Formats: sequence, C-alpha cells, structure tokens
Amino acid sequence: MNKSANSLALTMKDAAKLVGVDYRTIKLGIESGTIPTVQLGPRRMIPRAGLLRAFGVDA
Repeated sequence: MNKSANSLALTMKDAAKLVGVDYRTIKLGIESGTIPTVQLGPRRMIPRAGLLRAFGVDA
C-alpha cells in the first residue's frame, strides 16, 4: 500500500498524482495561494483536505 494513500499531508508529487494533474499545476497553485501548504520540519507539505477543497473534491 502506498503510504501517502491515507496521509493527511502530501508532497507536491503525491498531491499531483492524487488529483490527476501535472506537478507544475500544483506548484503554480501553491505560488498563487490557491493550494495551502504547511511547513513540517524541512519539508513543505500540502494538507489533503485543503488540496481536495482547492480542486472541488469532497473528502
């Protein structure tokens, strides 16, 4: 099982895979403020709920 399948926070690569878009789309959404991120240690992660909300997907 993919450990990100149920993760509450995702990497940009996993977020792109989850919603079926290119990595660059996620990056642009983060830069524009459409997709929220949180800093977890040295990594910037995307909360699953915020990502799904940004793409209009019910969690």
